[in-house]
Amino acid sequence: MEFSSFHHLNIRRASLNMRVWTLFLLMLLLKSDVVYSGSEYLVGLGSYDITGPAADVNMMGYANTAQTTSGIHFRLRARAFIVAEPKGNRVVFVNLDACMASQIVTIKVLERLKARYGDLYTEKNVAISGIHTHAGPGGYLQYVLYIITSLGFVRQSFDVIVDGIEKCIIEAHENLRPGSIYVNKGELLDAGVNRSPSAYLNNPAAERSKYKYNVDKEITLLKFVDDEWGPVGSFSWFATHGTSMSRTNSLISGDNKGAAARFMEDWFEQKGSGTMDSLASEDDRLPRRISNIIPSPHDDYQELLELAASFQSPPGRPATRTSSISRRVRGAFRQADKPRFVSAFCQSNCGDVSPNVLGAFCIDTGLPCEFNHSTCGGKNELCYSRGPGYPDEFESTRIIGERQFKKAVDLFKDANEEIEGDIDFRHAYIDLSNLEVTISNEGASKVVKTCPAAMGFAFAAGTTDGPGAFDFQQADDKGNPFWKLVRDLLKTPSKEQIDCQHPKPILLDTGEMKKPYDWAPSILPIQILQIGQLFILSVPGEFTTMAGRRLRDAVKTVLSSDKDFEFEDIHVVIAGLTNTYSQYVTTFEEYQVQRYEGASTLFGPHTLSAYIQEFEKLAEALISGEPVEPGPQPPDLLHKQISLLPPVVVDGTPPGVKFGDACCDVPQNSTFKSGDNVTVIFWSACPRNDLMTEGTFALVEFLQEGTWIPAYDDDDFCLRFKWSRPHKLSTRSKATLEWRIPQGVSLGVYRIRHFGAKKGLFGSVKHFTGSSSAFVVA
Repeated sequence: MEFSSFHHLNIRRASLNMRVWTLFLLMLLLKSDVVYSGSEYLVGLGSYDITGPAADVNMMGYANTAQTTSGIHFRLRARAFIVAEPKGNRVVFVNLDACMASQIVTIKVLERLKARYGDLYTEKNVAISGIHTHAGPGGYLQYVLYIITSLGFVRQSFDVIVDGIEKCIIEAHENLRPGSIYVNKGELLDAGVNRSPSAYLNNPAAERSKYKYNVDKEITLLKFVDDEWGPVGSFSWFATHGTSMSRTNSLISGDNKGAAARFMEDWFEQKGSGTMDSLASEDDRLPRRISNIIPSPHDDYQELLELAASFQSPPGRPATRTSSISRRVRGAFRQADKPRFVSAFCQSNCGDVSPNVLGAFCIDTGLPCEFNHSTCGGKNELCYSRGPGYPDEFESTRIIGERQFKKAVDLFKDANEEIEGDIDFRHAYIDLSNLEVTISNEGASKVVKTCPAAMGFAFAAGTTDGPGAFDFQQADDKGNPFWKLVRDLLKTPSKEQIDCQHPKPILLDTGEMKKPYDWAPSILPIQILQIGQLFILSVPGEFTTMAGRRLRDAVKTVLSSDKDFEFEDIHVVIAGLTNTYSQYVTTFEEYQVQRYEGASTLFGPHTLSAYIQEFEKLAEALISGEPVEPGPQPPDLLHKQISLLPPVVVDGTPPGVKFGDACCDVPQNSTFKSGDNVTVIFWSACPRNDLMTEGTFALVEFLQEGTWIPAYDDDDFCLRFKWSRPHKLSTRSKATLEWRIPQGVSLGVYRIRHFGAKKGLFGSVKHFTGSSSAFVVA
């Protein structure tokens, strides 16, 4: 009995001591700055405005000299995620609402990151990828071929992208917190069709029989979840071109992928807390803003009319730059200490994939275009593809964006496969102008070479998304004597180059054109980022559907060959147009057909084999833990750039008119309803005076209890900012703001505002603002 009591006393003392020590350790942890979590990763996301100059700058993508910016459809952004092991490796992926990545942009971003973070972020673990919108400002690449139509290098385009990438990475870095990542995959059937099916059909029948479709329908999504805040973002990869907006559009736009990102970010923010329960609702999935911003609409119509009549258009007045930023809708209502939700829709192997899913038709007859050459009566200029909203390209952009957004929401809500395992990466530079490649040929192997870059005749024919001009045709493997004569005035290709590029007839021998500096790249980056069982293949170009499939399969075969590999199922995605740009990559068989994509495959028929060979080396090094040779460094040509774009000299208005005055106001006592267009025109100034980065040129405000509340800005799909001048040399200009009233807008009093910046005769820049008269939405 005595022994038992003594034993229980010792147990109680030991238990008390344990509780004391536990309490002591907890107090130490609470007082320290160290955060302990069961999460395997630190996760951070960031986003920043990269919209660029909304006037006078040629758009990158269609190479149409007449297509210059003159306003904003909705803003462009750089979005980044960082995934880090608490005491190990980390990777950065940046998705740009831009046509493609740029080698000089990547070089300068890495220089800034090195100055700020040392060797934490380098070319090895940072990937910068473009969504391939054809509606963004050009002039930010360093090679001559890609900046001819933009009148050379455009410093504003370059600076805003470099700044935006750096700032979104800084935000992601500062948001690093313990979190988890989930992956999900699904099929999206109605957002892309093959625009060069005759080339695809030249691939071996046995290979084609392995696939149900002639484009990739798979979309892969990553879901990022913060341990404290819950879901904080998603990045997805899906292959379809950014050509819903046509070659005649002049409004800056993120096209279908930028639209999908905007839709999903708004959808999430409008769901409230962002918890899994609040995300489970299926109702009202399309984005709506105003109903969330304004909780109690007014219902006395006559009183609203009288109230609106008391707010007539005031004269334009001076403003501060920060006034534009402070009125941004998405900056005003976000919880300050909570990370914003960031959603990116990334590009993949989109080389032959068009979002214009209705097909290609002749504009003169309405009949389908000729199959093999995409011509109408022998002319490529008459063959255009049609989006699902035809003939409204804005509607086509919305529909294709919405389809990607809706599928991403489904994948996001159902994502339950957790990413686990190592963070790792491999990167190398390769000279694709003269690379030896070992290929198999009927059971035997032989060594072939890639070629210096060259463009074929079919390149000038364009595609059904944006036809070329003159008498060029796709699938031209002969060339034209007249254009060969013109070509030779620039550079006559050598016999060796002609033989190497066969059967491509060379139109521009860009790889051997060096005046005033390099016309095309030769040293290109390749990269693999590993996040557990997910592998991202960063490629510096546009791979066609089958080319992408071959590359993915080859890398997956290498990864799966490792018996010690810990994952049964691995996910391999291609991130197209990443780190730099070198146009297209087709299969060997597609190259023989010389459709647009084959003619734009710079380095000859064995380009894909070269990529596969070099990526297999990276994959082998990754699973073995071995380093790779860095390869030759690409050139920094920033100091050689030439710019012929005239600067803004001075802005002016007619006598007695102020900047910001409404020259075409809404009629007095106006009433509008959902679906109506409200248009106001203001006396304005050139948008290049101030890009209004993280601000807005256009704003719709709602009157609530005597205060004007921001409701929509120029980052909204329903509000368009259009800028124009009477002629190129005029100092006078106007801003037209068009608001198509969305469904579900509350009854109330509204007005439209314009923000701008004028340039004086001696170079000073001063900001101004103007307002329309108030009107009623009933």
